Amino acid sequence: MSDERRVTVVGGGLAGSEAAWQLARAGVPVTLREMKPGRRSPAHHLDGLAELVCSNSLRSDNPDNAVGLLHEELRRLGSLVLAAADATRVPAGDALAVDRVRFSAAVTERLTAHPLVRVAHEEVTALPEGPAPTVIATGPLTGDALAEAIAEACGGRLHFYDAIAPIVAADSIDPAIAYAKSRYDKGGGADYLNLPFDEPQYRAFVAALLAGEKVAPHAFEEPSYFEGCLPIEVMAERGPDVLAYGPMKPVGLEDPRTGRRPFAVAQLRREDEAGTAYNLVGFQTRLTWPAQRRIFRELMPGLARAEFVRMGQIHRNTFIEAPRLLAPDLSHRERPHLFFAGQITGVEGYVESTACGLLAARAVLDRLAGRPFRPPPPATALGALHRHLTGAAHPPETPYQPTNVVFALFPPLEGRHRGKAARKQAHAARARQELATWLA
Repeated sequence: MSDERRVTVVGGGLAGSEAAWQLARAGVPVTLREMKPGRRSPAHHLDGLAELVCSNSLRSDNPDNAVGLLHEELRRLGSLVLAAADATRVPAGDALAVDRVRFSAAVTERLTAHPLVRVAHEEVTALPEGPAPTVIATGPLTGDALAEAIAEACGGRLHFYDAIAPIVAADSIDPAIAYAKSRYDKGGGADYLNLPFDEPQYRAFVAALLAGEKVAPHAFEEPSYFEGCLPIEVMAERGPDVLAYGPMKPVGLEDPRTGRRPFAVAQLRREDEAGTAYNLVGFQTRLTWPAQRRIFRELMPGLARAEFVRMGQIHRNTFIEAPRLLAPDLSHRERPHLFFAGQITGVEGYVESTACGLLAARAVLDRLAGRPFRPPPPATALGALHRHLTGAAHPPETPYQPTNVVFALFPPLEGRHRGKAARKQAHAARARQELATWLA
């Protein structure tokens, strides 16, 4: 293929990296434009591609879950991101969690070594002109200038806000209080550290979250949050027991030293293979940094001497109204040389962004080959995401909002299936059959 038909991918996150890889492995030359290290958002710290910002977990690897099924499908389609995640995995029960530094390095190494990939470290401030295809995969933290250009092309811009959980040094966690255990002993059985709360400790902690100083509202325009990643103090505002039934749920986490279940539990997930740092699972927050240090050290059992590797913070996510603006092949209806991929389209989550990048790459390949776009079957996990992006998974009157992949996005099952487990297994079996037919 001539270099005049070189495809540009803007954004070196998960979606952009995956799109570039899928195009290059199909024989298409790619220029991957990434603004780091010359310019970076406040949430980015590494210089490499595919940096994981919020968490180091790609969530459940169990194919009976919708996201685990998406893992399986991406592996079958030769995903670079899933291959790198598997190679840099750290213990996390049945979740696929990674050493984020090694993960980014693995993706960066594979892409920069590919002879058809040229990585250009430069900020893109305007939408590229056609006719050569361009994949816009700049993610939720798109730079201001390019975001304005996208807004102009898309007739407006939507926002929600995402929060990041703190990370603490492993050797600053009190081993006399914390105990190792995965919920219901899944996976390795002891892949998480757990901080047990009795009821008075829990009540005091919740009260402190509610009273703690928050980041000033004027810094964020409108405090509209993604339901799947709410700040912990926002959850606490919804009721005194919400946390105990949510991220601090103690079910399946009995203390092996006593055999008793605590009133509530804070779980910590390993950040790196060596286990030098742990992420406070579900404790994303908009508390000020001084408030975080005070509340987490004074009121969380086992963290009295906590050393924070990273503080919790909040950042803006940007996404477009994909069903209205994009064609079924994820190209802009009025500027068809522009394809959109990743979180900017309104998918939420690392794996979903990766899948969207893969779909955009396949759409570009179909365009270059002069054939119609071949969407994934709707009953696959990839197809369910495509249904969300095109609006087919929601009633017409439903406002478009970001979402993770869930079985609610899949077409209804036929026949009767007794119980949630049976329905999940039926979804997975149907998806595998349809994916095999599509790939053939």
